[in-house]
Amino acid sequence: MKKQKIKTIYDPKYEYIISKLKKARKDAGFKQEYVADKIGKYASYLSKIENGDRRVDILELIELAKLYDKDITFFVP
Repeated sequence: MKKQKIKTIYDPKYEYIISKLKKARKDAGFKQEYVADKIGKYASYLSKIENGDRRVDILELIELAKLYDKDITFFVP
């Protein structure tokens, strides 16, 4: 029997990261459109990340942490 792989976007640890991303953006007072522009993406791209429809890349997470003025450990469960 084959072992089924679970997508990490459904992992509680990943959900934690996403919730911290949303919190950091809101705490900074930024709208999705502003953040997306700063990282060179569309607002829909950031929305998909925050909704768990798209994975955030580690380099993007580092860039977002800098933009939100947060240490990377803020996002780690």
